[in-house]
Amino acid sequence: MAVSVPTRLRRLVPDDAVARRLSGQSILYALGDGVFMTGNAVYFTQIVGLTAAQVGLGLSITGIVALALSVPLGKVADRYGARRMWAVGAALEAVLYLSYPFVHGFAAFVVLLTAFTLVDSVGNAGRGAFMIAIFPRERRVHYQAFLRSALNIGFTLGALVSGLALATDDHTVIRLLPVFTAVVLVVNSGLITRLPDPPPEEPLLATRGGTATAVAVRTSPKAMRNRGFVLASLMSGINGTHWILLTVVIPLWLVERTDSPHWVLAWLFGTNTVGCVLFQVAAARGANTVDGALRGVRIATAFMVCSCAIVAITGDTIGWVSIVLLLAGHMTVTGAELFESAATWGFQSELSDPTRRGEYQGVWGIGGRITNILGPAAYTWLALDHGTIGWAVIATTIVAGAVVLHPAARAAERFLATHALDPSVATA
Repeated sequence: MAVSVPTRLRRLVPDDAVARRLSGQSILYALGDGVFMTGNAVYFTQIVGLTAAQVGLGLSITGIVALALSVPLGKVADRYGARRMWAVGAALEAVLYLSYPFVHGFAAFVVLLTAFTLVDSVGNAGRGAFMIAIFPRERRVHYQAFLRSALNIGFTLGALVSGLALATDDHTVIRLLPVFTAVVLVVNSGLITRLPDPPPEEPLLATRGGTATAVAVRTSPKAMRNRGFVLASLMSGINGTHWILLTVVIPLWLVERTDSPHWVLAWLFGTNTVGCVLFQVAAARGANTVDGALRGVRIATAFMVCSCAIVAITGDTIGWVSIVLLLAGHMTVTGAELFESAATWGFQSELSDPTRRGEYQGVWGIGGRITNILGPAAYTWLALDHGTIGWAVIATTIVAGAVVLHPAARAAERFLATHALDPSVATA
């Protein structure tokens, strides 16, 4: 037993030096961002003086801006370098956090959130492109699973720090939260600049008569012309709405439609965090191919349907039965999150043009941004206003998205095979 515990702990640490550095950077970033992500609403309502409705409207406006600029900002990452734009995004984010004391009124709030959206979009495009390029193709999904676990650790630590600060109910302490986040993100930006450059792209190969030959790469079409990939991103956005159930619908359902005590919410989020840290790597196994990613989509969809069915029942149960069922429903959503995340990394790795990775990252973000805007209101209305029927509609929507995602992914795969390779000019 004394030997097995360290062995199990080592399984939570990647065996690659770069992946270990990225894991440390992920924890640091999530610590800083998690601190203020938890305290954002409190800051803008208590310090800036906005209403909850104004905060919600501001988030909706910036969501639309993010949707409109997702692809152009992805192209910026391709033009100026993925790692460079990732580091620039992190540094500018720190500057924006330092500007919080100068925000007064709704207009300034919207300007700040819009700036955050632009910085976050280009930074995420750079990070996504870098993560694909830095690791060998067959290990990309595996190492990204480790980084996802590290992010969850960091966000948990950040939420803990923020919770302790908010518990003081001291406005001076709350005003220091964005400063703390800014300092952490400056260090994070420095760590990004010290990461190694991705290795050069390996030549694409074709096999003729048992002999592998290098093939020339055509000038690749824009990502938006890859209609299969665009459709896959939209359907993946629907499949990725597990976060809406996790953070919005199930908590509201617990409060308004069940007799469960509110402290159960802490257990729900706690089990989600632990599950994501412990099981993300295992869930990512085999998702480094299109076939494996589609398998992950099917598993994630099954988990989501089970969750909808389980949580819907709690509207008619009482006492500990409701608590146990809510925990089960939340844990099945966590399972969906694990497998859907792994599938997303597989799709991004296998279906992105190597010469336009940032642009493809921007296109892939379209589906998620649309569901971010429409999903919370739609799912909340369906579940809380229509009960079991609403939950059935949510489950059916997710199944339909998964069904359409399969041919869309295959079409995206064919598009790359058709436009990225030109066998007619292959040379030995």
